[in-house]
Amino acid sequence: MTIQHDSPDTAVVRDAAGLSRLIRSGRSSDAVARADEILPHLADPVEAIRVQLTKLAALLNLGRMTECPRAIDQADAALRALPPGHDEPAMLGEFHALAASVAHHQGSLERCVTHLVRGARALDLAGPADPGAARAWLDLAVTYSWVGFHRHAVAAQQRAMEISRAAGMDPVFVTHPEIRVRHALALDHQGDTEACLRALGEITRTLGPDDVTGFELPYLGYALARYAALGGRGGIDARPLLRTDLEPYQENGELRRLGEACLAIAENRPTVALALLDGASAAASRLGAAEVPRLRALAHTALGDHVAAHADDRVVAGMLARTTTRLYDLFVDGVTARLDHDELRRSVTRYADEAHTDSLTGLPNRRHLERYVAELARHGTYGTVGVADLDGFKSVNTVHGHLSGDQVLQHVAAILTRALRGGDFLARFGGDEFVVVLPGTPLAEAQEVGSRLAAAVAGYDWNTLVPGTPVTLTMGLAELNSRTSLTAAFRAADLVMLQAKAG
Repeated sequence: MTIQHDSPDTAVVRDAAGLSRLIRSGRSSDAVARADEILPHLADPVEAIRVQLTKLAALLNLGRMTECPRAIDQADAALRALPPGHDEPAMLGEFHALAASVAHHQGSLERCVTHLVRGARALDLAGPADPGAARAWLDLAVTYSWVGFHRHAVAAQQRAMEISRAAGMDPVFVTHPEIRVRHALALDHQGDTEACLRALGEITRTLGPDDVTGFELPYLGYALARYAALGGRGGIDARPLLRTDLEPYQENGELRRLGEACLAIAENRPTVALALLDGASAAASRLGAAEVPRLRALAHTALGDHVAAHADDRVVAGMLARTTTRLYDLFVDGVTARLDHDELRRSVTRYADEAHTDSLTGLPNRRHLERYVAELARHGTYGTVGVADLDGFKSVNTVHGHLSGDQVLQHVAAILTRALRGGDFLARFGGDEFVVVLPGTPLAEAQEVGSRLAAAVAGYDWNTLVPGTPVTLTMGLAELNSRTSLTAAFRAADLVMLQAKAG
């Protein structure tokens, strides 16, 4: 994906618009370097956010994914720091669109979809002629398309087109045939080749090289080549478009090779097509992972080898089935997370006093914990206190950013709330540390509760949220009685927890 902004070129770069011109001219590296130079000198917080978001777009273009989490955290902090009355729904939508792209690259479909939904909700509040909203809707459309939510992608692109017309923007900016191309290919992969032909035919009839930006020319070329491979006839030569030099962007290499294979099939040179496809792979975010086996099936059909063609189409079907399974799993996980959150909300309604509630997780905070234990002591009720700390949480923040870390803390709060018994008390003590109070529970019984809580956290599929950074929980327990203050019990439990971590 290449994030672009519609502006004429300039020799001086002092703001986000200038950075966008650098990106448009294929100089994303220069855009990142220049953003780092000008950010410390920007007094306008809104312009600073625009620069941060443009820098993030440039990092995405360059594939410098390890730098993206920090850029997301910086942009998120700047957006939160805007004074009241300075809401910028277009910028918030753009932020979530870019964060969704990062999450997709990192392999977290859950975080990606969350950002997409939040981005669309923010953009629903933007003005009907806001150029920034048009850009954000387009970026949402591209990410929807990457993930495989093609109907959402087409709808988001339509919103971008409507807003761009109202804002008087160049229609070339929002044309982006890549979205429609991926939609057409998905139809073919699903077995609806006639619908694919119609969609590709519409692209080839309505668009020419002057109707799209330069970085989209290879996608237009691929639409022409793929249309020809299915028996369609277009009036434009696809090869010059496929060979468009888009350095430093890497997408055109894949499009060129597979496009040449399509043209070889159309020209009745199936053995040449198979040679081009040998060892080739189609990135799921560009043409769909099933595109290579589908092209092999078309080439084998052209050769008359229907057994091999059937085997290739079986590979396509298997890929689609795995994708569907993953989406079903995401749906189930999403429903589970919502139910967990509902349970959490019900359990903390009695802590509605803002001064006694942690703003991130909705759990009671340290102040409420102290009040709760004092109330237990006043009634002569004691039990066990547990101090729990997350393992691997620092790695989550380092790899995925603090915004993802916040989501992990919210998930943990919901998981622990659901796993605790009625009458147990849970608070967020600070950072990634949680405290449980188990009234009337002896230490031996509390050990079983602690083991259940640790198992609940370990059993969650963290790979869907923060891939490659598993999260577990270590808990220390100590007795809370008439001779032991909360402070002493907390210290004792904390020491047990630290010893368990060390062990």
